[in-house]
Amino acid sequence: MNAFHSPVMLKQSIDGLSIQPNGIYVDATFGGGGHSREILNHLTGGRLIAFDQDEEALKNAPPDPRITFIRSNFRYLKNFLRYHQIDGVDGILADLGVSSHDFDEADRGFSFRFDAPLDMRMNRDQALTAAHIINHYPGERLTEIFRKYGEIQNAFRLSTVLESARAEKEILTTGELLSAIQACVPRAVEKKYLAQVFQSLRMTVNEELTVLEEFLPASLEALKPGGRLVIIAYHSLEDRLVKNFLRSGNLEGRLEKDFYGNLLTPFTLITKKAIVPDEEELLINPRSRSAKLRIAEKKQ
Repeated sequence: MNAFHSPVMLKQSIDGLSIQPNGIYVDATFGGGGHSREILNHLTGGRLIAFDQDEEALKNAPPDPRITFIRSNFRYLKNFLRYHQIDGVDGILADLGVSSHDFDEADRGFSFRFDAPLDMRMNRDQALTAAHIINHYPGERLTEIFRKYGEIQNAFRLSTVLESARAEKEILTTGELLSAIQACVPRAVEKKYLAQVFQSLRMTVNEELTVLEEFLPASLEALKPGGRLVIIAYHSLEDRLVKNFLRSGNLEGRLEKDFYGNLLTPFTLITKKAIVPDEEELLINPRSRSAKLRIAEKKQ
């Protein structure tokens, strides 16, 4: 089966892993399998552990004995590595974006381009959906969600309009949501605004920031000395967390020094600044435009 999407910054991320042919690697966000296939191309023996909570992703797993596919969220990295008796890995890759397949599957509700149920669950076994958030979360919480995850300027007005609309009739589809918020949408930046609204809901449904906050310390623990951590982020909040963690070894970005003033950090930064897609990639894959790639190596 073909991969769901063109993997973002494929060469840069694979180069960043500095793959050892017999090493053990983790693709924390398997998706369409593009990054995983390229990792396997660099392994002669070795092993790849691939995570994805979406049952659709399993269809993309290649029939290769070197790959172990785990249908679960990568927040459980530590537990599953222990279960598979893996003490340490040589590299971990996480592409935090939603696969193009999910955006293009109308019934998933990730995109405002289709009229579909307000779902947005990456794992369809979970209970919380975007419809539940829209219809049942208090206005103050909605305002916080739109402001924090979508950086929406008129977040208060948007949540007030939604409260009024849902009082008359439940909002259950993307089309009903678009109709309900029409008065709030700035015409000059309509698509950007709607993308921000949908992003806010998706990040809340899937607890994306919380998952990342759990994953980062677990990844540090899982890496062998000299192992590489490669992460592609798409949202400023995600990228800030990654940047802070790679720089300091903690989520707050708190820099600690020893008695002599030397910086105490578990990582050596391979990229001082984030790598972004070049013009050629942006032309081929416009969805990569907000991607930021960061690479660090666990100190020996």
